[in-house]
Amino acid sequence: MRILALLALAATFALPAQAEKIRVGVTPGPHAQIMEKVRDQAKATGLEIEILEFSDYVVPNEALASGDLDANSFQHQPYLDNQIADRGYKLVSVAKTVTFPLGLFSAKLKSLEALPTKAKVAIPNDPTNGGRALILLAHQGLIKLREGAGLAATPLDITDNPKNLRIVELDAAQLPRSLNDVDIAAINGNYALEAGLDPTKDALAREAADGPYANVIAVKAVDKDKPWVKSLIAAYQSPAVKQFVVDTFKGALVPAW
Repeated sequence: MRILALLALAATFALPAQAEKIRVGVTPGPHAQIMEKVRDQAKATGLEIEILEFSDYVVPNEALASGDLDANSFQHQPYLDNQIADRGYKLVSVAKTVTFPLGLFSAKLKSLEALPTKAKVAIPNDPTNGGRALILLAHQGLIKLREGAGLAATPLDITDNPKNLRIVELDAAQLPRSLNDVDIAAINGNYALEAGLDPTKDALAREAADGPYANVIAVKAVDKDKPWVKSLIAAYQSPAVKQFVVDTFKGALVPAW
């Protein structure tokens, strides 16, 4: 009986540790593609990742704050900061991921010099990305913004508009579909790629890749020091994932770590 008990005890210790499972929210397209590669890397360390896709920028933070997700990977730091300030979420960023330079695209024009008077210009309607688009327009000399407006800029902050551009605010995910209805549209890199656009070739103008808009992994503040968070970061920032980003997206988006 003693021998059987010892054998049973040894068998118990021999059982493999159960893999930890987490749910990570992403937007479709590049964020989802990259997370699939991250999932492969994490599996080797005993971390299983279930990927959930969301079609907009609002729900992933709601889902994370409510506990329906363990982490998300879809937003840049200024957007997360705005969401925390606006909605009181107890969320934190724990790692940088990739940068998607915002671009100006057109189905009608070959250059910004050809932009007509009273042209219709579509920009994202969400906080920070709308301001980001207006800053890009200002950098191209198309408008001037109130001093100090920064990322919080809205069309009301335009102080000079020599071409009388008509600014149209749309959901970021809808901007690629607006190209036939507007003269130019400011489109986030992930949505441009998802729509079959090549930001390195099709954009009439782009942000610098080293701007302040690096995307991040976000988790609940109470979870930030948990071992699975370290495993998720290590898997994302692995050499294999970095090479995948470089080889797959060819400069349309860039690793930010």
